[in-house]
Amino acid sequence: MKLALPVEILGTGAAVPARVVTNADFAAYLDTNDEWIVTRTGIRERRHASEGESTIQFAVAAARLALERARVDASELDLIICATVTPEYHLPATACLIQAAIGARQVPAYDLSASCAGFIYAFTAASQAIMGGTARTALVVGVDVLSRFTEFQDRGTAIIFGDGGGAVVLRRSESDGPRVLSINTGADGNHARLIWVPAGGTKDPASPRTVNERLHAIRMNGREVYKIAVVRLQQLIQQALDDGGVTIDQIKLLVPHQSNLRIIESVCEKLKLPLERVVVNINRYGNTSAGSIPLALHEALLAGRCGPGDLVLMAAIGAGLAWGSVLLRL
Repeated sequence: MKLALPVEILGTGAAVPARVVTNADFAAYLDTNDEWIVTRTGIRERRHASEGESTIQFAVAAARLALERARVDASELDLIICATVTPEYHLPATACLIQAAIGARQVPAYDLSASCAGFIYAFTAASQAIMGGTARTALVVGVDVLSRFTEFQDRGTAIIFGDGGGAVVLRRSESDGPRVLSINTGADGNHARLIWVPAGGTKDPASPRTVNERLHAIRMNGREVYKIAVVRLQQLIQQALDDGGVTIDQIKLLVPHQSNLRIIESVCEKLKLPLERVVVNINRYGNTSAGSIPLALHEALLAGRCGPGDLVLMAAIGAGLAWGSVLLRL
């Protein structure tokens, strides 16, 4: 969708666990090795939450850093959205816990579940609220602790997922510079069971049987997801460029969801986009779902890889299957 929303990112933040899990840790008990994992995923290590850590720690740490870098006090927030598929509890919303922890006012706070595309969905919702006049300043958090839902005996998924999150503070731009130039979101529920957790919802509530059968862990058909993701991401990025009226050569930085390095490389090859203009940190963090894009964006900004006036494109696809992109001028 072609847009020209005067919404800008005032600050970013990120937080990951201190505990590093390397490929050698998996090779110690699974039929795998470092070369096998790196060749197929690009991952060399990931961060996993330690005992006593949970989603809220990383969400709050990322939020506080984003507010600090934005030079915005929590009392100035008008909206808090948390994108996650690993909430602190089924209820209340993790966003409400974030609100209390950072000392925000009694503003709207809610969670949004769109898996790996969750941050894009939440960014979109916050931007629409700002442009609709119901919020001036918004906090968007993307965070997941997928290690709590990983089947560590399944070589196909155990090696992929990591924990962590990121956050951005958004506000209506008062200048002619920063703009959201296009937003595209979509989903295809026909592929819902390509990535899913079978039990724990109303269809199959938790019971001794579901626990014993490990039905609360992520199941994924990696081969099919790969095929769809490469095609859909390429289409998504091209649509964002067309809607924004720009070419791939004008993009300073692509910030893709960190799902699989082979997917990222394949998409960039088809689009003729050099990897030097792509944020890749999956080698250090693995797939952190909704935390992936804000974490990557935060690191890119810290490293000076993009700045005021640059065109940045964020794009993701994940469980649902759900996808989304945001093209913005910083």
